Amino acid sequence: MFYHTKRLQYYTRPQRPDPIYAKKVQELIGGVFGEMTVMMQYLFQGWNSRGPAKYRDMLLDTGTEEIGHIEILSTLIGHLLDKAPLKLQEQAAQDPVVGAVMGGTNPRDVITDVIAAAMNPQHTIVTGLGAQPADSVGFPWNGRFIASSGNLLADFRSNLHAESQGRLQAVRLYEMSDDPGVKDTLSFLIARDTMHQNQWLAAIEDIESSGIETTPVPSSFPLELEKREVSYQFWNHSEGTDSAEGRWAKGPSMDGKGEFEYVANPQPLGAEPQLSPADPRLHGTPTPELTEGNGSSALPLVERTTISG
Repeated sequence: MFYHTKRLQYYTRPQRPDPIYAKKVQELIGGVFGEMTVMMQYLFQGWNSRGPAKYRDMLLDTGTEEIGHIEILSTLIGHLLDKAPLKLQEQAAQDPVVGAVMGGTNPRDVITDVIAAAMNPQHTIVTGLGAQPADSVGFPWNGRFIASSGNLLADFRSNLHAESQGRLQAVRLYEMSDDPGVKDTLSFLIARDTMHQNQWLAAIEDIESSGIETTPVPSSFPLELEKREVSYQFWNHSEGTDSAEGRWAKGPSMDGKGEFEYVANPQPLGAEPQLSPADPRLHGTPTPELTEGNGSSALPLVERTTISG
């Protein structure tokens, strides 16, 4: 059961409308790493959790918080769209403002048209000056953006990744605005992203130290069934050996179960692939060395059968 409190978690109204910036804020709602993604990711991970109750509760706490973040950003977009220009005229001049001056038109009217051309037209046509479940270029949010695998350690690592990318995008949008209200609102969301990055790092440490799940994920797969001779080899697949200087190239592996080895000149361990001819009913490209007879009448070395109705 969910309850909605009408007051926002945090919000400072922008000082002035900015429909072009509203288009950019859409990325923080419906982008790959936007609030809709982390909201649905945490909620589904929580709903699907079969592990200890503390993890389920934590996931649902944070997923529900993210619903409020979407409300904050939707409200921000609504205020940024206040008094958005509805009129759009084609301008023949290369620089519409200069063209307006030369043609005797009020430059202010032309600037309004330029703003209208740059804003998201769906903010007026589709939503009537409201936010959308879409990114900054209008691509609809997609459920395939989320990760909910049933393995909590794998999911917590995905969550850390999502919060890292989301905070990066929020910080970039912060730098793109000079509106004190916008910057103050974003500063709250950026701070919560700081908490959530730390939260997922703590959750990863907690679940690994408990022994419920460890690296490599899934730890339930028997290590003896993998090719252990290559489990900790770093393969140098590009010119130069700068990568040999990294932590991943020498010393104990991060899971404590092996030693990193740097392979400067990796060699192929498999043979050149050879595929059998396709079923002739698929009408693929004939392989001359695998056919009998002569000319185009040769049949592939696959018995031709008739498909009966």
